[in-house]
Amino acid sequence: MSESTTVPGAQRTTLLRGGEVHSPADPFATAMVIERGHVAWVGSEGAADAFADGVDEVVDLEGALVTPAFTDAHVHTTATGLALTGLDLSDASTLADALRLVRDHSTAHPADKVLLGHGWDAARWPERRHPSRAELDAATGGRPLYLTRIDVHSAVVTTALLDLVPEVTGLPGYRPDEPLTAAAHHAVRAAAHEAVSPAQRAAAQRAALDRAASLGIGTLHECGGPDISDEEDFTALLALAVEGAGPRVVGYWAERIADANGAQRIKELGAVGAAGDLFVDGSLGSHTACLHTPYADADAHTGSAHLDVAAVAAHVAACTEAGLQAGFHAIGDAALTTVTEGVRAAAELVGLHRVRAARHRIEHAEMLTPETIAAFAEFGLTASVQPAFDAAWGGDEGMYAERLGVERARTLNPFAALLRAGVPLALGSDSPVTPLDPWGTVRAAAFHRTPEHRISVRAAFTAHTRGGWRAAGRDDAGVLVPGAPADYAVWRTEELVVQAPDDRVARWSTDPRSGTPGLPDLTPGRELPRCLRTVVSGRTVFDRPNE
Repeated sequence: MSESTTVPGAQRTTLLRGGEVHSPADPFATAMVIERGHVAWVGSEGAADAFADGVDEVVDLEGALVTPAFTDAHVHTTATGLALTGLDLSDASTLADALRLVRDHSTAHPADKVLLGHGWDAARWPERRHPSRAELDAATGGRPLYLTRIDVHSAVVTTALLDLVPEVTGLPGYRPDEPLTAAAHHAVRAAAHEAVSPAQRAAAQRAALDRAASLGIGTLHECGGPDISDEEDFTALLALAVEGAGPRVVGYWAERIADANGAQRIKELGAVGAAGDLFVDGSLGSHTACLHTPYADADAHTGSAHLDVAAVAAHVAACTEAGLQAGFHAIGDAALTTVTEGVRAAAELVGLHRVRAARHRIEHAEMLTPETIAAFAEFGLTASVQPAFDAAWGGDEGMYAERLGVERARTLNPFAALLRAGVPLALGSDSPVTPLDPWGTVRAAAFHRTPEHRISVRAAFTAHTRGGWRAAGRDDAGVLVPGAPADYAVWRTEELVVQAPDDRVARWSTDPRSGTPGLPDLTPGRELPRCLRTVVSGRTVFDRPNE
């Protein structure tokens, strides 16, 4: 891209021209004007001539694509940054490889009070088992180590870290030399995170925000809570996002409330909802998602239930009365039944129209049934989902099939059925569970491992842009039309196409009469678009060097 500018800062008026602008206001737009942090005009190259002399900056897109910036609707920012700057085992191909990485990290960080790591997944390793405590003790030389599984719902630790939490052996979720879950996991996580200095935390948060900006992400939904991080971490992140030149952060705090006082405390933290990872259950990988029928690979075990119908109903009712979003983490079919029955009970208390207007949201929502999908539509619940989960663990030979059996695994993440029912979708990564990767996320939704759950690239893109804004209660953003916030990204990509699960729809959509704007070809194996620039409220937060 080439540009000329005379006025610095986000208040300048900018004309972008000579590219492809993805906008419903004009499906053939090649130019856009930004003024005072908002989109002022979208249109054709010929009409852009009328603006050229009256703007402060002209950007020649040189054929690049301009789209709304992505919104990642579920992120753990500090944990993402710690994985980026610290020990990340997500690419370890064997248990031996993981232990080598632990040894190397321990040697390279002799001053760290507690070693922190993330991303091991025994289901991908030929050894098919997690690291033992003795192996980790040896790899670290007896130092404290906290190492989360890829889903962050369980962790393996060293003896030295357990010694810092002597009461852990009496807590639920503790089993000798097995990954820690539930309360035992929360206790050691708190002890490990206490060792992170404010400077380390700020550096991790900045690293995560910088990575997001470099990927065309303009907004992150931070999912914090007392079982995940702490209030200081949460408020420091929100402050950093306001002060720094980076993506905006929308905060959710996962704490149950019972009345207006509780709701006020959530608001004082800076959160827009008492939502996010308010756990109704755990995860499939850790055998803690709550199921109606036992796991296929764990006899008679149906997971963990953390909230019942009454608790869900009380929380939703209190949030609705206070004008606050409620939300829950729910993955298993039994957990999702609990949520929908609880929301139904709350609607009977405060009124269906008020519950719908509050736009409460459910995170993950993987093991949906026709009944729970219908309930989502009835109560106006947003499904905040992570298509990369299916890409990582779906298919007839993936982790889901191992945990549930092939037939049940094929029902997971039914995105097409949710859209057909009119359920709002917001896409995210749950980073660091799966990486920040917006175009990869859209690809995963469009090329779901179970074909009947696939949605069009356009629908997935909308869910990952405008859908995230709507999930936070805003209908005026996430789309490039006059009056919308100037949150956009510029991409170098190949020919634009229209991709849909049904080829008849795709053929019609490519006809000029349909007025359907194209998007990059996301066929698996093709190179994903490369972000050249990310802009938030008219201010550049990422600029790729030498482009």
